[in-house]
Amino acid sequence: MIQVINKGKLLAIIIPSDYHKNGVEFFTPNDSSLQLAFMSHPKEKSIEAHIHNVVPRKIMCTNEVLIIRKGKLRIDFYDENQVYLESYILQKGDTILLSSGGHGFKCLTKVDMVEIKQGPYLGELDKVRFQGVNQNEVKIK
Repeated sequence: MIQVINKGKLLAIIIPSDYHKNGVEFFTPNDSSLQLAFMSHPKEKSIEAHIHNVVPRKIMCTNEVLIIRKGKLRIDFYDENQVYLESYILQKGDTILLSSGGHGFKCLTKVDMVEIKQGPYLGELDKVRFQGVNQNEVKIK
């Protein structure tokens, strides 16, 4: 598991495709508006049937989860002032939670991915677009 942090603020959590740990491991704190965990259970393990309660929640920002199903994707990270920080390469099987700061993407091959985020989507009210990093300035971690 990789945490991308800038000035003490969590920008993202990357779970590489080869990550493994038995049991349940939550990567996000209880107060995070989107929870992310890895789970590995043995055959015959039962998870008790349950229903989630309707509980009002106040969400201040959009978190996103991307699951890379095919290809290679470069993700570029930016701070809150749109200043480029660093980049990572995601590949098939990787999962990433984007929790703060800015981000942009470059498909290095054909990419299939699944995106999960809170709704409802508010269109252009939901985000600020800006000029991304120059390709010559990319710093891969």
